[in-house]
Amino acid sequence: MVSSSCYLTMRDGVQLAITVHLPVAPTGTPLPTIVHQTRYYRAMELRWPLRMLRGGKPFDHIRSTAVCRRRFVAAGYAWVDVDVRGSGASYGHRVCEWSPDEIRDGAQVVDWIIRQPWSDGAVGALGTSYSGAAAELLLVNQHPAVRAVAPRFSVYDAYTDIAFPGGIHGTWFTQTWGRYNDALDRNAPHEVAGWWVKLLVTGAMPVDGDRGRRLRAGAVAAHLANYEIHPQALSLTFRDDVAPSDPYRNGIGEGPAPIGTPVDPRGSINRFSPHNYRRDIEGSGAAVYGSGGWFDGAYAHSAIKRFSSVATAGSRLVLGPWNHGGRWQIEPVRPPTLSAFDHEGELLRFFDHHLRGRDNGMASEPVVHYFTMGEGRWKSASSWPPAADVLTYYFTADRRLTVEAPGPDEVPDQDAADDYQVDLTAGTGEHSRWRTQVAIGEAVRYPERSTTDEKLLTYTTGVLTEPLEVTGHPLVTLFVSSTAADGTFFVYLEDMDTRGAVSYVTEGELRALHRHLSIAAAPYPQTVPYRTFRRADARPLARGEIAELRFDLLPTSYVFEAGHRIRIAVSGADADQFAVLPGGAPAIRVHRDSAHPSRIELPVIIH
Repeated sequence: MVSSSCYLTMRDGVQLAITVHLPVAPTGTPLPTIVHQTRYYRAMELRWPLRMLRGGKPFDHIRSTAVCRRRFVAAGYAWVDVDVRGSGASYGHRVCEWSPDEIRDGAQVVDWIIRQPWSDGAVGALGTSYSGAAAELLLVNQHPAVRAVAPRFSVYDAYTDIAFPGGIHGTWFTQTWGRYNDALDRNAPHEVAGWWVKLLVTGAMPVDGDRGRRLRAGAVAAHLANYEIHPQALSLTFRDDVAPSDPYRNGIGEGPAPIGTPVDPRGSINRFSPHNYRRDIEGSGAAVYGSGGWFDGAYAHSAIKRFSSVATAGSRLVLGPWNHGGRWQIEPVRPPTLSAFDHEGELLRFFDHHLRGRDNGMASEPVVHYFTMGEGRWKSASSWPPAADVLTYYFTADRRLTVEAPGPDEVPDQDAADDYQVDLTAGTGEHSRWRTQVAIGEAVRYPERSTTDEKLLTYTTGVLTEPLEVTGHPLVTLFVSSTAADGTFFVYLEDMDTRGAVSYVTEGELRALHRHLSIAAAPYPQTVPYRTFRRADARPLARGEIAELRFDLLPTSYVFEAGHRIRIAVSGADADQFAVLPGGAPAIRVHRDSAHPSRIELPVIIH
């Protein structure tokens, strides 16, 4: 691989640092190009004498990107890494994630690529997490050279998928990610990665010509004006709230908005949400290959919503038993193992088909592939979710789940309810699905949950007489009353084995304030109930009121074995990941009479 780097000057004078990687022995034939845009540094610069011992080569601190790059360049692609504006060795500052100017920068980078003698004029983009969303948002420009993108393990709706799942602030994530970004922007990665990192690297990799003189001070100085994600998140409750620091709060900002009409006005969290530009993305005509992991926050649902929304020829969806980035295979009951899935090979097939026109069989394959945990099998479908029956379990006395609905009552039975004093110390641990987006190399691990469940309100089935496959989006309906005017509700789907050990399968959450449903307002096709999370739709709880909370659990595909039991656990807090509302621990009642049949609906596939 032959690599070189330089600055590209954007329309407003901001210089972006890029690195071009080409095959060592070019054939003379122009190459298709993969663009990878990141805010986490193209690479890091090693300190002397390590830099000398490695022949001046940089340190690739994100292993998965380096592996993917090597695979593509070896297969005859050019690869271009970009430090997006306000990050790494690039100049400028960041007013929000994936700002309109950052999106427009992508088009100028593509313009530069297709003018190079090594380019054949065909461009694709891929990435994981931040760079995955950057790849998707490149399509907003509708540049004719960009024919296919692969957003992997990345956000689609920034409010629901990462910052406020169920309308509940993911405080651990915004605080930790914000601290991480702040250290990078000050060119001090050792502050989050460990003091020893400072002994190895100087920070972000400079471009050629700057190397040896360290990163230009002007670039780092410009980054000091970057916005801060956590304080901004703390100022928000609703989707249409605008943080005081948001430069778009008055409908103005740095340059014009991207083409198309966003679904929300400028200034809300939707400004940096790919779903906001779905019409522009679809208008590009490019094929989109989305990837999601069952244990990667809410990003499996992100991939599903993207696939349902962007109806372009050649688009695909893969859902696997993965953490963020897909390095680890995560399944209930089993310990994590390194994934054997060939992520890079699958991406190569996709881009070979769309950028090189190769007939590699992809065009004739089903467009959806998903992994069923517990069964250990890959499956395919023509759409998502696959056809399934609905098996409803009702909450009943003695904390049981039964398929028999509550019998009719002449009047609501106030005694058919379970009282629960919320335990604000309840949580899902330090290695949950909500932490993998920052700890990208670590496996997701849930401890055995029987002790945890002692803090929760649980309902359990009898012993299953045969295996039961749950594939799709479980839906829960809770009828609750509370001593508080608001509350956070978490529902966990769990597997209890023959010994009584309990394993986590999936979860859903909802802040009661956001319980109002409005499917007509959905900005993209829905497979689950939709709520706007707008201020105008807020519904506080009233004392004595029995409120209906109906929401989905995060999608899954899992087989419960014969002899096991299904458990539903209800909590009023996840203090390890999410904000705990002020006002102390409320007392709630979960109602289960015929007029208020609290229940879980499982999408089951009969074999």
